[in-house]
Amino acid sequence: MSNESTPTFPRLDPATPAFWDARFEADFVPWDHGGVPQCLADFVAAQTTPVHTLIPGCGSAHEVQFFAERGWPVLAIDFAASAVGRAQRLLGPHAAHVREADFFGPELKAGDYDLIYERAFMCALPRAMREAWAVRVAELLKPGGVLAGFFFFDTTPKGPPFGTDQAELNALLAPAFEHIETRTPADSIPVFVGKEQWQVWRKL
Repeated sequence: MSNESTPTFPRLDPATPAFWDARFEADFVPWDHGGVPQCLADFVAAQTTPVHTLIPGCGSAHEVQFFAERGWPVLAIDFAASAVGRAQRLLGPHAAHVREADFFGPELKAGDYDLIYERAFMCALPRAMREAWAVRVAELLKPGGVLAGFFFFDTTPKGPPFGTDQAELNALLAPAFEHIETRTPADSIPVFVGKEQWQVWRKL
């Protein structure tokens, strides 16, 4: 997620809150869509009823307002305090939907969610954490629950964002999920343009 205007940051592990706090405190958020992607809007419009939704690694959490205004019970989490503070300031009356928590920690209950919305969370994690991510997604979703969102496909070894490919994603998710849908978004932000897909996976 770097370019010529990237500030200089200390060398920190992206698996720690300090890495992300430094970026949010510097207002360096090139992964931030700044609104609601069309694929998500279409997905929500196609649902017949609101469902219990989790947004991990939520960052600025713009989508929270979109879900909340439609009556969806939604929880957005981030383990970086500066991200949570930013999201709560932006969301105003919907700030209570955002909480500081670790996706892999005990704060979240297994089998508690119908939908996990993926937006620049998996690709923010070091590659060594991907199997744990897939296991945790399956653990948190109810049977028949859905993982839906955007996946970053790229071969660049450095990150974040850390890219994947379809074969790896299949290997991670196929043991517990069936692949329902793939779409190419038309409104990707520059850092993801041409390298992301909207996908929907249902837990078996």
